[in-house]
Amino acid sequence: MHSVQYGTKKIEFQIRWANRKTLAIEVHPDSTVLLIAPEETSIEDLKAKVTKRVKWIVKQQEYFEQFLPHTPLREYVSGETHYYLGRRYVLKVNSGDINAVKLKAGQIIVYTTNPSPTNVKSLLAAWYYNHAKNKFETVLQEVKPKFQQDDISIGDLQIQRMKKRWGSCTPNGKITLNPELIKAPTKCIEYVIIHELCHIKIPNHSKSFYNLLEEKIPNWEKWKMKLEKIMV
Repeated sequence: MHSVQYGTKKIEFQIRWANRKTLAIEVHPDSTVLLIAPEETSIEDLKAKVTKRVKWIVKQQEYFEQFLPHTPLREYVSGETHYYLGRRYVLKVNSGDINAVKLKAGQIIVYTTNPSPTNVKSLLAAWYYNHAKNKFETVLQEVKPKFQQDDISIGDLQIQRMKKRWGSCTPNGKITLNPELIKAPTKCIEYVIIHELCHIKIPNHSKSFYNLLEEKIPNWEKWKMKLEKIMV
């Protein structure tokens, strides 16, 4: 791992040497920076190239930060509101002999043998995670046919809490989604998944990428904005 300093910000990057004549700089959806460099290029020259493109690199990294979940802090007590698939529910905590979470009449009801906020949070997080896993996989299978004519390999889907994004993908087609996304409407989930699938084919945010995104999910801006608003 190498780095250059840009004001107060450190830009870290990895290098992959290749038999090529020109340098390629990639900013991946997880905000990591990869240089695909011609063999025998000096580290000093590479750092100079990164410094020259640093504004573009930062701009790409900031784009990915729009996927940062903005859910307000919760205390996990009765009366709070929590989202699930775009709808707002009132949390109700019931002491009892079992540990369970159920949706009923506009409420998320947590039944627990220990009604402490820490335990309620744990039960609710597990419930969200399990529903996220099932819902995300269902939506992925539904949108896969949109990419049948595209030369991409779609790998496994992984659920992982991320601080700075809703989703990410790897060049080999592995999709990672933030479980917080289960709080958004189904169409927003579809937008994020399609966004990541488009990145398998086009890893940057060029005009070609946005043309592909528009083809796969017309009016994607609407769902992007809805996702941002509902999760504030």
